[in-house]
Amino acid sequence: MVDLVPIFGIFMIIALVVGPVWITSYFRAKERQQLHETLRTAYEKGLPPPPELIEKLTSGSLPATTETPDRDLRRAVVLLAVGIGLIGLGLFLGYGISMASEEGGWVTGGAIAGAGAIPGMIGLAYLLLYVMKRGGRQV
Repeated sequence: MVDLVPIFGIFMIIALVVGPVWITSYFRAKERQQLHETLRTAYEKGLPPPPELIEKLTSGSLPATTETPDRDLRRAVVLLAVGIGLIGLGLFLGYGISMASEEGGWVTGGAIAGAGAIPGMIGLAYLLLYVMKRGGRQV
């Protein structure tokens, strides 16, 4: 039984990565199929298709979004919170592990806290973009 834990762990990682992508594409394809079925039925009955249905089929799946300074601020806050959370997790986990092994605590806590620095720095970059756009300078 213990030998199966790494195999299940690998399957879980794959499922966490592939699952959301597959589910999203499945439901988009199902919605698109229903739209085509509606168009086919309207065509068979000799009815003109509704213009909003044609628009939905010809347009992209996501509407174009404009980049605003508020959007940069929102991204900055989220990424900074994720970074601070990971840094805190690394510090406290490192402290807990250091009770058993001093070196293990430093390595584990440092690795997790270092990983938290990545989204934190990206969040700082978005915050800098927000400040620059609010100041009148466009980047």
